[in-house]
Amino acid sequence: MPELPDVEIYVERLNALVGGQPLEKIRLASPFVVRTFDPRITEANGKIVHEVTRLGKRMIFALEDDLFMVVHLMVAGRFRWKKRGVSIKGKGVLGAFDFPDGSIRFTEASKQKRASIHLVRGRSALLPFDRGGLEVVGASREQFVEVLKRERHTIKRTLTDPRFYSGIGNAYSDEILHRAQISPVKMSTSLDDDQIDRLHTATLDILTLFTDRIREEIGDKFPDKVTAFRDDFAVHGKYKVPCPVCETPVQRIIRGEHETNYCPTCQTGGKLLADRALSRLLKKDWPKTLEELDERLGR
Repeated sequence: MPELPDVEIYVERLNALVGGQPLEKIRLASPFVVRTFDPRITEANGKIVHEVTRLGKRMIFALEDDLFMVVHLMVAGRFRWKKRGVSIKGKGVLGAFDFPDGSIRFTEASKQKRASIHLVRGRSALLPFDRGGLEVVGASREQFVEVLKRERHTIKRTLTDPRFYSGIGNAYSDEILHRAQISPVKMSTSLDDDQIDRLHTATLDILTLFTDRIREEIGDKFPDKVTAFRDDFAVHGKYKVPCPVCETPVQRIIRGEHETNYCPTCQTGGKLLADRALSRLLKKDWPKTLEELDERLGR
């Protein structure tokens, strides 16, 4: 799923390309992507785009006549900047937004079809889309800590819950926790002052670092290849790859559709975190440390 750094760059480049331009026409390959019926989606045709902003992981196109088009890419949705009038035929294409100088092709590489478009009238109609999460960049340490201690959850869940922190998902939470040297399953209310300082600093550093890095990579182009698996990540998507800090093989926890990656040396004191499915299968045979894992694997 595109997270805060990716969505920020989408917003910047969209403003550069279509800000002040008329949205000539919305063409839909999949009418089910539109989740509202009043106003009708055709009412956006011909309206000037005043600006594009971000609300969490959603992108908001502010149009003429107090209209707002809310686009949520979800896990597999992506935007691509193409020649004006690009075809909307083909696997995974949801539609296109046509502008005088080009078209935004909207795709989703998933059978689940979670990506969505909502068209609403009036700024107050955006309130239901605001999950209330804190925008960490620009917030104070006190605000960060207040959110952190609001409810007791694992720190991984707290970071990725849009009610708590805005725009952070599975990938960047892994990178933040690795930078902070904190276990993903440690409880949010049990962090000491040093750990809180490390977490706050790491959150700001990781989000800023990758936003700047993606901005530099894209330049005046368009982010056509947004991915949750970057080569320069330390742990996310790097299962069994040596940690860049200590060279311990990165480990993972798989729960449902989500995978958490972590370094057992840097983050958990050498302890292996139990994968729910495998730990149920192995029960008492689940290895607790890297040494036990090496013995099981004959290394």
